[in-house]
Amino acid sequence: MSSPPQYLEWHPILFADEDIVVIDKPVGCAAHPSPGWEGPTVVGALSAAGYTISTSGPAERAGIVHRLDAGTSGLMIVAKTDRAYLKLKEMFRDHDVEKTYHALVQGHMDPAEGTIDAPIDRHPTQDHRFAVVADGKESITHYELIEYYRAVTLVKVELETGRTHQIRVHFSALNHPLVGDTIYGADPVLAKALHMSRPWLHAKELRFDHPISGESMEFKAPYPDDLQACLALLSDAVIP
Repeated sequence: MSSPPQYLEWHPILFADEDIVVIDKPVGCAAHPSPGWEGPTVVGALSAAGYTISTSGPAERAGIVHRLDAGTSGLMIVAKTDRAYLKLKEMFRDHDVEKTYHALVQGHMDPAEGTIDAPIDRHPTQDHRFAVVADGKESITHYELIEYYRAVTLVKVELETGRTHQIRVHFSALNHPLVGDTIYGADPVLAKALHMSRPWLHAKELRFDHPISGESMEFKAPYPDDLQACLALLSDAVIP
């Protein structure tokens, strides 16, 4: 039997029991250590806070069953036990975890909802980027309009696959890069006007059955300050 869940005050921990931790990851924090990254990591922060993390998988990715880019904020699940890790990996593979993102993209999306089905792999000439390529891995993104603003669109995004940089690559391929995502073609002038120094992307909702108890779980994460401030500027039409 799982111990009773603990609802902790320490932001960004939203939920913790003996098997899993659900966090609202802040921007500027990577999921796990990687070559060239010297900033904070989810694995390091949880370990420093006294959480035991699953040892399954590669040592540097202990407990990590899915990732968010360092420049993306929002909800993540981390496995504390090996049994939870194995079950969560299976759940993600079988698409039994529902993840909803909100993204602000340049231009007005037309149609207002749709599916982007385009294979993704590493960029052929720039190793730090990914791209839509003919022989890439199957990658499917569903989107739906939330609101049109002047020159940009706020969309709800759900992933059928989970490729690295998938949302960023897919919208860039449609000539609608994420606001602030200058690596994938965003307008730096617009990014500066909206005070965005990272891609406007947030993992907003997470729905899944607990990997051990089977209990239905749902989490929502509010926009962090920088994303809220950007929308406030748009609402006030303080853009060029």
